[in-house]
Amino acid sequence: MTENFKEEQFARDTLERYSGSLSTDFQSNLILTNFPQYVDYFAKRRNLKVHEGSMFKAAHCTKEGISILDFKIGSPAAALVVDLCSFLKIKAAVLLGMCGGLRRRYKVGDYLVPVASIRDEGTSNFYFPPEVPALANFLMQKAVTHVLDEENATYHIGITFTSNMRFWEFNEEFKTRLKATRAQAYEMECATLFTASYKRNFTLGALMLISDLPLNEDGVKTKKSSAHVFETYMADHVEKGVKVLKIAREMQELNIKGAYHRNIGIRKR
Repeated sequence: MTENFKEEQFARDTLERYSGSLSTDFQSNLILTNFPQYVDYFAKRRNLKVHEGSMFKAAHCTKEGISILDFKIGSPAAALVVDLCSFLKIKAAVLLGMCGGLRRRYKVGDYLVPVASIRDEGTSNFYFPPEVPALANFLMQKAVTHVLDEENATYHIGITFTSNMRFWEFNEEFKTRLKATRAQAYEMECATLFTASYKRNFTLGALMLISDLPLNEDGVKTKKSSAHVFETYMADHVEKGVKVLKIAREMQELNIKGAYHRNIGIRKR
């Protein structure tokens, strides 16, 4: 049976198995996250059913036209979720992720708006050669900064370093290389998401929450500090993501440049 599947059929079937949702449940705007707690919060706040499949967790709000999906952690999962969701009629997507801030002046709870990411994770090489930059979608990041400015939020703009390296906080050689890049934050998905979305013409940006300061003394994330971050900042992060998608939708309706044409219903010439 699989041999007769076309790529789109295969992607929809896989998404349904992995998310426990019908592909038709997905709304035209999508929040991507690494945290099942975010899905639970979004669903509880809006009195929605939570769907869970073999890999993902999701909830769908028809009233706001927004779905939220937890795709777990790491660059392979990030590539997979873009490949699957790019076959849906999604107009805009935003990643709500967390990152380690690499500047001493940063504070936990600050936001970071990545304009690009350093491709150190390897997965993005399946989409483009190494010299192709991993850039966030311009329209989406414009919507992100619009919301942050409107709410007088503390945020920083910069480049993230995307890698699959674990326990790097204790690897002096890696930290030296990391510092040499002058990246503003460390995380594990942005470069893959940005590269895959560029390949797939999938309008996607990111709003990152600084959850730890790993280069500072006692700045490494712990079980206790992680729980504090969720308790203190999760609700604001999710609601800002919702507002970002609404602003992005308004921008697309005004034909503001930046989104891929297929995402706003404009035929390519």
